[in-house]
Amino acid sequence: MAIFQPSAVIGRLPEHYFRALKEKVADYRARGIDVIDLSTGNPDGPTPEAIVRSLKDAADKPENHGYPPFYGKPDTLRAVAEFYYREYSVELDPDKEIAVFHGSGTGIMGIAHALLGKGDVLLTANPSYPPYYAAAALTGAEVHAVPVEEHSGFLPDYREVSPDILKRVRLLLLNYPNNPTGAVATREFFEQILELAAEYHFPVVNDFAYGSLGFDGHKPISLLQIPGAKEYGVEIYTLSKTYNMAGWRFGFAVGNASVISALRLYHTHAYSTVFGAVQDAAATALLGPQDQVRELTAKYERRRDVLVSGLRDIGWEVAAPKGTFFAWLKLPEGRRSREFADWLLEEAHVAVAPGEGFGTLGDAYVRVGLVSGEDRIAEAVRRIGRTGIFGDTAIALNEGGLRG
Repeated sequence: MAIFQPSAVIGRLPEHYFRALKEKVADYRARGIDVIDLSTGNPDGPTPEAIVRSLKDAADKPENHGYPPFYGKPDTLRAVAEFYYREYSVELDPDKEIAVFHGSGTGIMGIAHALLGKGDVLLTANPSYPPYYAAAALTGAEVHAVPVEEHSGFLPDYREVSPDILKRVRLLLLNYPNNPTGAVATREFFEQILELAAEYHFPVVNDFAYGSLGFDGHKPISLLQIPGAKEYGVEIYTLSKTYNMAGWRFGFAVGNASVISALRLYHTHAYSTVFGAVQDAAATALLGPQDQVRELTAKYERRRDVLVSGLRDIGWEVAAPKGTFFAWLKLPEGRRSREFADWLLEEAHVAVAPGEGFGTLGDAYVRVGLVSGEDRIAEAVRRIGRTGIFGDTAIALNEGGLRG
């Protein structure tokens, strides 16, 4: 078989981080081992029936059997605008300030291609979601990642970046509520970001994938809620987490009209259009009753509480995330994330995501997903406790000893 070398662009890409994790878990399961997989971010619940029914009905409509409008169906664009006004009191022009695409991952890559080129700087955080680095690599841009640490609430201070770097920034990419840390943004944080963007004239994009998932009575704030935010700001949203629609691949971006225009143009060339029936179902999700969204958030909060209280019971002092369906767990002193994750998989048959995959400052942490039931999370905690890594946990490991 002939061997062909990939392009230089493909050569710059790292191995897909989450694919490697999946393969490890699959290897153990192939040997008949019951692995509790807490490494993933794939929602475990079904899509609400009303949304599924909407797709089925829409698939029968002849209008959805041909190519949909390049920039999205008018009813879908209006649904996005109504959703943002209802949830965040943000007014949007459906014709100029909304772009629809195949999931937020496509939006992130699309905005990078629409705004960045060789020698430009993508400003983000360390740790951060791994595809941000891939987005820069695909465009030839450089990444400047600002450290985020627990003592500052995992909110980076971009004002500490040197003016020489800030002058070359062509995109600041945020992610709040944050994957992997579970942190949420404050109004003051967003205000500071937008002030910096105005001073150095660069766009700010907030990856708002977990926008519906705030705990302890907190509703995550939208970047666009800050007065004047659309002057520099764009927000990317996905239905994957809010409505358990991960496999449907529908997302959208809203905000600054010039960025949206560039993203729309890129998307029409790179991906063409989104199936009309999926757009109709998305509109049903956005405009329909939101009770199931609130119930889903409450479910993740209960799972978080089972995890955090259980780990504390066995001697692992961890912080409770304020949002998303992830927990960012600091490791015992001297442990490194990949070594610890491999050890935990072998000794406890519990899979977690090594923090090093999110950046160098993640190496003292592992990420745990809350997309398994409370019983499985509690069992994972028991298994970790039985390893003895946190000392004498005999009391906590009695069948009634772990909360949840």
